[in-house]
Amino acid sequence: MLGLSVLEGGDNRAIVAEVTFIEHAGNGSLGRVFDHVGIAVSDLAASERFYRTVLSVLGAEPSHADAELVEWEDWDIGPTDREHPVTRGLHVGFRARDRAQVDAFWQAGVDAGYRDEGAPGPRTQYGPTYYGGFLLDPDGNSVEAVHGDREDAVPAGRVDHLWFRVRDPQASRRFYTTIAPHAGLRLTHDEPGRVQLSGPDYSFSLVRDERPLTEHVHLAFPAREDATVRAFHAAALAAGYEDHGAPGERAVYHPGYYGAFVLDPDGHNVEVVNHNRG
Repeated sequence: MLGLSVLEGGDNRAIVAEVTFIEHAGNGSLGRVFDHVGIAVSDLAASERFYRTVLSVLGAEPSHADAELVEWEDWDIGPTDREHPVTRGLHVGFRARDRAQVDAFWQAGVDAGYRDEGAPGPRTQYGPTYYGGFLLDPDGNSVEAVHGDREDAVPAGRVDHLWFRVRDPQASRRFYTTIAPHAGLRLTHDEPGRVQLSGPDYSFSLVRDERPLTEHVHLAFPAREDATVRAFHAAALAAGYEDHGAPGERAVYHPGYYGAFVLDPDGHNVEVVNHNRG
């Protein structure tokens, strides 16, 4: 079940993809996997080679690929243009089936000449069973394969977690807790330098450290009712956040695609979307 979405509300250039998603009980949000995460890359062919190389080890192959978009279910890359600057400073972790798959992910990247950012091994600061290996993509974004005990893990090859480096974690906290009831999120970690929100099978951290800020990411959460999309948009605007696309059907992506867009405090484009797939 694949259709197209965009980095900007109302922009007709498709750059990120709708993904199949799984419903869970809640208040109108599906909340179980990111609906889609999209980045803009400086050289689409080079980034496609990188992600094909490492994600294939996790059993993930592109579900769509052309000159404007390459998508792996919930992960999507497209070329930059005037309205879509390159994404930088992002950390994305992809779920691995086991530790051996983490090792193979990292080794495939290193063997292909990509930059190491941390050899596979335990990272107990993140959890007692956490095991990850890290690489840098062609634009310098941090890309990880991770395995560890989780009650309800995403499938191998899907986005397990994101880290955004933000100007002010508490300002970002206010934004994401405002939209949390409509995006299927809950606050799971809260301290001055790091805030974490989670869905049932993924996490999303907002941090401030010495590294450069994360720039130009599109992040979409799924909903099962149009009313949830409208409530998300209304709550964000009532709290003073910037509109980036009013609630409505975007039939250019597929009939029934109903989404709304706002900007978070760092300018990332955040969407809640109901695909009305029944």
